[in-house]
Amino acid sequence: MSVIGPVTRGVSRSLRIYYGDQARDEAMDRLHAGFVSAGDLVFDVGSHVGDRIGSFRRLGARVVGVEPQPPLYRALRLLYGKDKDVALEPVAVGGAPGETLFHLNIDNPTVSTASDAFLAAANGAPGWEGQAWTRSLSVRVDTLDNLMVRHGRPRFMKIDVEGYEAVALQGLSGRVPALSFEFTTIQRDVALECLDRLEALGYRRFKAALGESQRFEQADPVLPDAMRAWLKGLPHAANSGDIYALDG
Repeated sequence: MSVIGPVTRGVSRSLRIYYGDQARDEAMDRLHAGFVSAGDLVFDVGSHVGDRIGSFRRLGARVVGVEPQPPLYRALRLLYGKDKDVALEPVAVGGAPGETLFHLNIDNPTVSTASDAFLAAANGAPGWEGQAWTRSLSVRVDTLDNLMVRHGRPRFMKIDVEGYEAVALQGLSGRVPALSFEFTTIQRDVALECLDRLEALGYRRFKAALGESQRFEQADPVLPDAMRAWLKGLPHAANSGDIYALDG
């Protein structure tokens, strides 16, 4: 049976969700403006349909968009392929170059993942009912360090790779001025592993935003242990968010 229809529906659903909300775009731009300015380089790792790329470009930043899912990569090519200040990489990001098996959620591609543990954590979890990963494909993997060799050192790096964040950070050997990584309450262990990795790299200041609020939960950056305690204390219903690591 052809999967072209379901794939198209999933991408169309994502485009409807992540584009066209002016208030959300303005809030996203305000948050990102605290990290990047015109001319800065940004890595958007796990670009999905590129709404973050759009925000960074509105701020005048140059962007490297990283997205291994072929239908989403094609959508990014259509949206940003003619923009000379956007480079697109059709790879996953991990601890070493190579290949990995990528699990596709056809109806909701934003939660497609390279993490088997993510699938196990989502199975039967409240709030994740009805999610199904029905296809898999092999995708190329490269490291954040190698991306920097090709494109330069970014001012800011956003990592949103559905439970694969800690693996992605294994391929980063030094600090960038700021980065964010997504967390979920079904996999707090992954977020804690990310915090451990970032602290080992020398990051000492952290903030967090829940869901798509585009608003920080902390007025001022907190130390690693305080961020760990905040993460552990979140109710399951909080579901997801992003933790920001600040250098200096």
